[in-house]
Formats: sequence, C-alpha cells, structure tokens
Amino acid sequence: MLDYRIGPETKRLEHRALTVDDKEAFFALNSDPDVMRFTGEPRLRSLEEAGEAIAHYPDFDTVGYGRWGCVLKESRSIIGFCGLKYLNEFDDVDVGFRFLPRYWGRGLATEACTASIAFGFDVLRLGRIIGLVLEENLASIRVLEKVGMRRDGSITYEGETVLRYEISR
Repeated sequence: MLDYRIGPETKRLEHRALTVDDKEAFFALNSDPDVMRFTGEPRLRSLEEAGEAIAHYPDFDTVGYGRWGCVLKESRSIIGFCGLKYLNEFDDVDVGFRFLPRYWGRGLATEACTASIAFGFDVLRLGRIIGLVLEENLASIRVLEKVGMRRDGSITYEGETVLRYEISR
C-alpha cells in the first residue's frame, strides 16, 4: 500500500500528516468552540487528549491517506487540517476541513479543498468524492460549492442528519 503522509502543496499551504509533536496546534483547533460548533464532535479537553487522538489516527496506516495538517508557508504553523477520509459505512471518500477562526475568510479552506480533491482524482484515481456538512454550516457549504461539489441529498452520519455533496472525476 502506498503511504501519502505528505499531501499536496498549494501556493500558501503544505499538507502533511500530523505527528504527536503537533498536539498543541491540534488542541488549539479542536478545543475552540467556534471551530467545533458545526462538527458534531466533542471539543478536546487537554493536550494529552490531543496527543492521543493524533497517535491513534489510523487512516494513513489503513488506507494510505487521510486528513493532513495544513501548514501555512509564511509562518510555518499548523492552522488547520484538510484532506480525504475513507468512510467504510458508505464506501465513499469524504473531503473534510477545519481551520482556526483567525484564518477564516481568506480562501484557505477553498485552496486546501481544491488541492485535496485534485489529489483524490489525480493520485488516488478516485471516481467520486463526497462532502458531508450540517445544514446550518453555511460557510462550509460555500466552500464545497466553490470547489465544484453539488448537493446530492441528505444522509444520517454519526447520528446527525447532514447534507451530502459530491463531485465526480
């Protein structure tokens, strides 16, 4: 199996698998109430919990790809994550993203999503990629639409009703 711990590079971002050394940035992201508001996931409570989450993230080992940390080139800091996740229950690959609020509104999520989708089609040779989003998450819906995804109904995912977007190669 191929291992894509290093993801695509864009004008402003590098994508790479997170390591336990990134736990402070991961904690800052995943403990922020504004960031977590539309994720359906609980906020992280400690640096230890953040380190454990990174250490036990299985995707790169099981399918060879996953959500990459987004490193802002100008500061060399991790400002969020974006990437592809295989969803076994749907036999589909989802593009997902999350950024610190101070980086919202700069087009970085669109830039990262565009690169992740291109990676999925060009490198992984996927035929389709989906995006799952809560209906009230208007900013993320706009990102999915900007990258060319179209709404394809609603589904239940992890106990939540979510909108399903998709794009095909």
